[in-house]
Order: sequence, then C-alpha cells, then structure tokens
Amino acid sequence: MLVKKDPLNLTGKVAVITGGSSGIGLGVCELLSAYGAKIAMVDISPKGEEKAQELRDAGRDAAFFQCDVTNEEQVKATVDAIVAKFGKIDILHNNAGVTVRKKMADLSEKEWDFVLDVGLKGLFLFSKYVIPVMEANGGGSIVNTGSGWGLKGGDLAAAYCAVKGGIVNVTRAMAIDYGPMNIRVNSINPGDTDTAMLRDEGRQTGMVEKGDAKMDDYLKDCGTSRPLARIGMPEDIANGVLFLCSDLASWVTGAALVVDGGGIA
Repeated sequence: MLVKKDPLNLTGKVAVITGGSSGIGLGVCELLSAYGAKIAMVDISPKGEEKAQELRDAGRDAAFFQCDVTNEEQVKATVDAIVAKFGKIDILHNNAGVTVRKKMADLSEKEWDFVLDVGLKGLFLFSKYVIPVMEANGGGSIVNTGSGWGLKGGDLAAAYCAVKGGIVNVTRAMAIDYGPMNIRVNSINPGDTDTAMLRDEGRQTGMVEKGDAKMDDYLKDCGTSRPLARIGMPEDIANGVLFLCSDLASWVTGAALVVDGGGIA
C-alpha cells in the first residue's frame, strides 16, 4: 500500500542553476532553496551576487559563481569551486540561454554562433564536468531548459529554434547514456514567460515601440491565444523543474515536460 511521503523535500541536495540571476533561473533558485536545496547560482552577470545574498538573507544556503558558460576553462573551474564549497552536486539545471529574433538569411554568423554557443555549448560544457561528479555521488538529476519552440517552429527565431530543438533531443540521448548511472535527464519546455528575455524579444521584433509604452499590451497578447489565457511567470516554470528534480519524478527520464498554458495544444 502506498503511504504518504515527503518527495519534494530537497534538504541536503546541492543544485547548480546556470542563468540563475534572473528570470526562470532565479525563480528556480528561489523555489529549490525554499524546499531545502543548497544553491550554486551561476551567471555571467555579476548581479548574481546580489541575488544570492537575498537568498542568504532569507535564511537559505546559496552562493554565486560568475561564469561564461561558453568558456571551458571557466566552466571547469566553476564546477571545481562548487564541489569545493558544497562537496557534491545532485541537481544541474542547464538554463542559460539567449535569443536573436531574425530569419535565417538575416542572421550574421556571429549572431548564430552566439545563440548556439550559450544554449547548446553551455549545456554541453556544464554537463561534461558535472556528470562525473554526480556519478561519483551515486546519481543525480539534470533538467535542460528547452522551449515550446523546441517542439514546434516559431517565426523570426531560426537560431533559437535550432538550439531548443537540439536541447530536447540531446536530453533524450543523455537520458539513454546516463540512466545506468542513476542520472535522470529531462527537459522543461516553457511557453512565453514574463522575463527580461521575453520583453527584449518584443523590442527585437518591433512589437514594442521604443520606450516600452506598449509593453503591457505585448505581454498580454503573448498569452491571449493560450487556453489558460495568460503568459507564464517564472514560478510556473520553477514548479515543473522542482517536480523533475524531486523523488516524485524518480521514474521520469528522457521526458520533455511542456509548461506553456496549453500553447502547443
């Protein structure tokens, strides 16, 4: 007979979140720490130290590590520093990502490389150096941030769709390779979520005029066609990440969890 457990309790777990100082990444840092995880917040922006301090002020265990996820030397040094501080890594959320909203023929090579390097190379490098740590510790959980546009196409988003489609499928490949090591690998696939990135997309596509006068209308429009009739908030996505990292998902690997208010439906 099944009995009541406490499967969301992450006390004693160490979680690494890339792109952790804002948006979805910050939401994940806040939620996982609320459930007891020790947080290694990773970001290229130095403002992450301020955000990590806010978590510490709230009585949570968090440290900030500034790192360019596309630089192998920095990634290796960062993983070493996280292990030196916390002793292990149980959870990796590969969340760092950027976008340039253009058609394929309009992209420069530099723009293409920038989007793919942050989104895919960053995932590769952090996974490369964290997986051996997890394996030595008996297992772990990796969550990669994909997108609804990793499962379907989107306009003015060739590079972004390439990254997110790649993330969804590399997640499956990783799940196959590392399941025998008790490492679960899943992707979380958000729809439009109220973050600085989404707001910047409004400006890039010309849907928001200079000065952001119509930003509220743009954000509202991003949600009107969805069955739940709103855009997501970072905590909506963080809830899905919490599930995938928790014992509730102990037999879930290689999955692409869509959290998009019904947009793909």
